[in-house]
Amino acid sequence: MPNQKNNTKSVAEGIKETAGAAFHTIHSALETTENVAMNAVDATKNAVNNLTGNENDRNNRNNR
Repeated sequence: MPNQKNNTKSVAEGIKETAGAAFHTIHSALETTENVAMNAVDATKNAVNNLTGNENDRNNRNNR
């Protein structure tokens, strides 16, 4: 019976390690997705500012 206990423990540890690796992969993918989304938001903001004029430039002109 001791060998069966060791095998069961080994299988459980393997499952735990696999789950940990899967969660790590998913977490990394979510971080990558977040970075891509934030870069898209920044790019859109920059494009809008370039088309409409920088908000700080408008404020500076209005305060003169």
